[in-house]
Amino acid sequence: MIVRDKPDSLQLLTAMRGSIVPQIIGPVLFLAAVSLVLVTVDHLTGLLPRIDGSAYTVFGIGLSLFLGFRNNAAYDRWWEARKLWGGLLADLRSLAREAEVFLADRPTRQDLLRQSLDFLHAHRMNLRKLPVDAETPPGVAALAGSAHPPCAALDRMTALLAECERDGRMDGFGARSLTGRMSSIALQQAACERIATSPLPYVYSLLIYRTIYLYCLMLPLALNQTTGWLTPFFVAVVAYMFLGLAEVTEELSHPFAVSQNGLPLDAICRTAEISLAPHLGQEPPPPLKAIGHYLG
Repeated sequence: MIVRDKPDSLQLLTAMRGSIVPQIIGPVLFLAAVSLVLVTVDHLTGLLPRIDGSAYTVFGIGLSLFLGFRNNAAYDRWWEARKLWGGLLADLRSLAREAEVFLADRPTRQDLLRQSLDFLHAHRMNLRKLPVDAETPPGVAALAGSAHPPCAALDRMTALLAECERDGRMDGFGARSLTGRMSSIALQQAACERIATSPLPYVYSLLIYRTIYLYCLMLPLALNQTTGWLTPFFVAVVAYMFLGLAEVTEELSHPFAVSQNGLPLDAICRTAEISLAPHLGQEPPPPLKAIGHYLG
């Protein structure tokens, strides 16, 4: 996720990090080049058809409304995903406090909290489809052989709570409270996986990009008579606007992806480690900071 203050006038014109320009510069230049070819042909032969601009106005309004609908749908997915990860963080903090109340045995309590952090990292890696590597926490790497590592981590935590309840290290009320907390964590995990595995319908992307290209390729027929050699410039501006918004919504619709508009899952996991460190008797690690305005 890009984290930066409002850019000044110079940054507004030159900033590339956080901009959508690198992703769409190729298609924009292509559409401008096609427009230049059409203008040149018309200048040499005068054979380019002239189309009344009112038809493009209606076409453009429809395209704008459809883009707005898609943008709202994509942002709803992004914001719901952020709320779910905020809920997971709150649940882990509450789990640590409840464990202090209901689990008197300190090693057992700390084992439960370490497993909860393993779950959070396994959940992050599962959503992003990341492989196990040298930076993977040892507890998460141990879950790599399971069919679904996040669920395996929750199963280990549940087994630990069941063992504590059976041997008398925790009473029935404590078991009820902590298993209720586990249910809340599992519910938010399932909601995140629903977002990750149910993207916006492909037909939306197909229709919106086809319509944008069709609109921009036909636009010189309406502009050439009034704008002349400036037609490629105006086509490029319109293409930048429509393709840029379409690309932004494409990124927002995948909130767990490792992209400049993806959620900062690494930073949220680090916040959980900081919050649980006092309960584990550890020194809190430093919070992650944005590198080049990017917070991962």
